[in-house]
Amino acid sequence: MRDAGNGLVPKPKVPRPKEKDSGELPGIWVAYGRLLQHLRKRAGLSQQALGTAIGYSLEQVASVEQGRRPAKEAFTAAVERVLGGGGVLAVLQDDVDRAKLPRFFRNFAQIEADVVSRFSYDPLLVPGLLQTEAYARAVFGGHCPPFSEEVIDQHTEGRLSRQKLLTREPLAELSFIVGEEALRDPVGGPEVMRAQWQRLLEAGAMRNVEVQVMPAGRGFHPGKNGPFVVLETVEHQHLGYFESQGVGCIVHDPTDVSAFGLRCGKLRSQALNVEESARLIERLAGET
Repeated sequence: MRDAGNGLVPKPKVPRPKEKDSGELPGIWVAYGRLLQHLRKRAGLSQQALGTAIGYSLEQVASVEQGRRPAKEAFTAAVERVLGGGGVLAVLQDDVDRAKLPRFFRNFAQIEADVVSRFSYDPLLVPGLLQTEAYARAVFGGHCPPFSEEVIDQHTEGRLSRQKLLTREPLAELSFIVGEEALRDPVGGPEVMRAQWQRLLEAGAMRNVEVQVMPAGRGFHPGKNGPFVVLETVEHQHLGYFESQGVGCIVHDPTDVSAFGLRCGKLRSQALNVEESARLIERLAGET
C-alpha cells in the first residue's frame, strides 16, 4: 500500500490477544474476600478487631479480604463463629481450597470431589490422594521451574484438601495401583518415605479403599504407557483423565474411556492383590 506521496504505508498492526496472567487471583478467593468484608463491616468490626477476635494478624485478615491469600478451614470456622455468618463462608471453603491447586488440574479436581468410584494407576509417584504432607511438599518442592514457598504451601494444602474424598459420605469406591518403583524411590528422604508407607497401609485398611502394588520386572503391561484415572460421576458418567509435564486432559469420548476401563481391569489382574501389596509395603517399612 502507498500513500499520496508514493511512500510505503505500513500495514496496521492487529493487537495480539493478551495471554491470561498466570498471577491472576482466583475469582473464588476474591469473592470470598468481598463477602468476608461485608460480614465484618455489618458486625461493625475493623480488620484489626476481627483479627484479634479470631487469633489472626491484621495483615492476614487484610490479605484474605483482598483475595491475595486463600482462607484456611480454621480461619473460616473462626470467622463464622465471631461474625455469625450462618455458613455462607463455610460453603465456599471447598472451592477456595481447589483454587490452591495447579491451574491445569482444577477442573478435574472439581469433578473428582463428587465421584461414585475412582481407579488410578501411578507408576512413578504415590498418588496425590494418598500422599502425606511431607511427601507432597517434596514433590512440589522439586518442580522445574521452581515454585515459590507460598505456591508450594498452597499446592500442598490443596492436595491435602482433596483427600476428604477418602472419608466423605456417601463413601466413594477408590482403587489405587502404585508402581513398586514409586514406593522404593526415596522422595523427600527415608523419614518421609517411612511415614508415607505407613499412610498407604492405613489407607489400604479403609473399607472403601484398595491399594495394590504393580511389582517391578513384570515386563510390558498397559500401564507402561503412563498414569491415568478412570472415574464414575454421580450421574453415572464415566470419564478418564491423564496428565504429563504439567498438562492435564479430561477424556470424555466413550470409546477412549472404554479403553481406559479395559486397561484398568488388566492392571488390577496383573498387580499384587491387596494382601500381597500390604505385605510388600510392610517389608519396605521394615527395611529402613
